[in-house]
This record gives sequence, C-alpha cells and structure tokens, in this order.
Amino acid sequence: MSRATLLVLADGRFPAGGHAHSGGAEAAVKAGLIRGADGLEAFCRGRLHTVGLVSAALAVAAALGVDPVALDAAADARTPSLALRVTSRKLGRQLMRAARATWPSDELGALAGEFPKGAHQPVVLGVTARAAGLGPEDAAYCSVYESVSGPASATVRLLSLDPFDATGVVARLAPEMDRVVRAAVEAGREAVRGGVDVLPAASGPLLEIGAEVHAAWAVRLFAS
Repeated sequence: MSRATLLVLADGRFPAGGHAHSGGAEAAVKAGLIRGADGLEAFCRGRLHTVGLVSAALAVAAALGVDPVALDAAADARTPSLALRVTSRKLGRQLMRAARATWPSDELGALAGEFPKGAHQPVVLGVTARAAGLGPEDAAYCSVYESVSGPASATVRLLSLDPFDATGVVARLAPEMDRVVRAAVEAGREAVRGGVDVLPAASGPLLEIGAEVHAAWAVRLFAS
C-alpha cells in the first residue's frame, strides 16, 4: 500500500465530481438545521454514522473483491431516495472516468461496461482502491472522510462559515471516523463470507427527505 496513492485518491482535487455536491448540507442549511459550526458538527456526525458507515462498508467489500454487481444492488436497496440514487450513480460515473484515466485496470473496465450510466459511487470507490493497489481500510478511510469533508466544505460556501471552524469540525470527528472505519472493515469482511445482505443498512431519513426536496428546487448552488 502506498500512502501517497491514498492521498491522491482522498484529495478533494481528485476529479471525481464531489466538489459539485454538498452531501445534503444545502438542504439542511435551508431547513435551519445548520446555522454554524455546532450545527455542522451534528449534521456531519449523523451522516458519518449512517450514510458514511453504509458507504464505507460497501467500498470495503468492493475492495475485497465481492461481486460489484451484487454490491450495486445492495447500494440501491439501502438508498430509498431516488434523488440520492441518481446522485450516487452520477458520482460513480465521474469517479470511474477519473479512476480509469489514473489507474487503468480490467476490473474497472468490466464495471464500466456493466454500468455504462454509472455504478453507485461507493462500489466504484472500492474497485478503484483495488486498481490503485490500496487495501480495504484505505477505501473505508476515503469514504468516511468524504462523508464529512464534503458537507464541511459546502457549508463554507453556503453560510460563509469560517474555513478554520469547518476544518475544526472535521478534525474533532476524526476519532469517530476511525471507529466507523473499523466497523466498515469488519462488515466488509463479513460480506466476503456471508454475502451482501450482512452489510449495514443504517438510514438517515432526514437526508433522504432533504434530497427529494432539494431535487425539486429551481435554483441550487450544489447538485445535491
């Protein structure tokens, strides 16, 4: 495993399309759930332990070689909101483009052929980690970091929140990110033995509702 490769994949400047998405923060700001750093921290914590855990476990399973078609179906079943399913596939398609240009592999090519309109982003992330020579824990860290750093960055733009405060939120959540990574790695390894049904299915109903409301807005700063 290369630490430098992990940094490349986790870097917000990697052209995977995440900069155009707020991870639900835009809808939460409009609803008054995020007004400052405290609200952002609560939002990110909730996202980390629900969507973050599920996405990381899917990425781990993909990085361990679990059938990506089965994992894609599992991701679909764990994403009730149509808007979020569409977003996840768009992000998966963009990540696939960047990954194949950076770390070409037969596995990435096969997954792109199976899902020409895009597989779910966590599945693509896990297969990308394999192609890049990274391990399942690396895939989990990329996933959980993205689950909180995306909303934090978006809130800086949405509320003109001090970037130092937003970064402080992410830093304070680091110990919880470690715990979620450990849980995701354990779940992914269980999926190797027991199939995709054993993967976590934690839900964030407000994220689902917010995504549907946000998708109907005429004017949005972020795509999701």
